[in-house]
Amino acid sequence: MIETRLAGQRLRISVVIPHLNQTEELRRCLLSLRKGIEAPDEVVVVDNGSHELPEAICAAAGARLLQEAAPGPGPARNRGVAATTNEILAFIDADCLADLGWIAAIRAVFADPSAEILGGDVRIAYGDSARVTMLEAYESIYAYRMDRYIAEQGFTGTGNLAVRRPVLEAVGPFRGLEVAEDRDWGQRATKAGHDLRYVPQMRVYHPARQTFAELAQKWDRHSAHDFEAACARRAGRLRFALKAVAMGFSPLAELPRVLMSDRVSGGRARALAWAGLWRIRLYRMRVMWKLLITGDPQALAGRWNRG
Repeated sequence: MIETRLAGQRLRISVVIPHLNQTEELRRCLLSLRKGIEAPDEVVVVDNGSHELPEAICAAAGARLLQEAAPGPGPARNRGVAATTNEILAFIDADCLADLGWIAAIRAVFADPSAEILGGDVRIAYGDSARVTMLEAYESIYAYRMDRYIAEQGFTGTGNLAVRRPVLEAVGPFRGLEVAEDRDWGQRATKAGHDLRYVPQMRVYHPARQTFAELAQKWDRHSAHDFEAACARRAGRLRFALKAVAMGFSPLAELPRVLMSDRVSGGRARALAWAGLWRIRLYRMRVMWKLLITGDPQALAGRWNRG
């Protein structure tokens, strides 16, 4: 375990937020941090090439505004980290809303000197809770499942992450657009033996994607990364092909989860979630076969919200 400050001292927290052309979302994010039960000691926004810098929004919220030219949220986070000195580093995305108890939960868990890396709960922020959309219902159950990512894959999303500075320095910086940077960093950390904990009280809210095309773009990128990883392993392409076949039938096995999930409520929302699951799994199956046929993951990898 990396040595930390003495227990009982108030831990100072810096929040780092990468930003790119999401000014209204950033305004709401910064407002949610100010409304919290406990406030962060420092907030740093790192702009990654927006058409217009969010200077007025950051100034109104008392946040520092920096710039990073290298594209991607990973380099933006690295720039923010380099400009801070506090022991605890917390990361949230510009389009997320922090729960009232987000900072308080981070500080409470890090009172334990053995805690090194924390991943929290990410829930969908509904546009209208009385009329949940198909994408909202689907993503409520299947998106941002940090509890499962931590337990099964050894990483958590960087949109709701907190880490001690010495741990981050030991693991190294976030990488750029060539990888899924949250999975890459988290798995480097856990493979090095660092403690990664899921903290359900550490909650943020993320808006659902507005169109199926946005969701498809996400799976294009992830499928491309997965295909590249598969090709680097023995018989990887065969396993990838078998996974593509299974993908088309997988919603049948997921019906119990849809019916029992506590992340949605009501028959209408559950029916919409299952319909969304069928649509995205069939799309993913087609993408996987396209990768197998063309062998060109770079055509699908995409870029992080550029332009």
